[in-house]
Amino acid sequence: MAISLSVVVLLAIILVVLIRGGSIKAGPAIVAILFGFFLASTGMAPSINRFLNSLADTINSITF
Repeated sequence: MAISLSVVVLLAIILVVLIRGGSIKAGPAIVAILFGFFLASTGMAPSINRFLNSLADTINSITF
């Protein structure tokens, strides 16, 4: 849960920076947000969640 919340906050910050910087306009940003919202309610959501969790675990297991 903590990873999901962190990713959501990070993506929200990136989206705000892109909108304010003029790289992306408000219309396409709203479409992207709605796409993510509706994608989360599909059958593909568990697969995406597993992929992101395994990616986070892989990054976490890297030792320097």
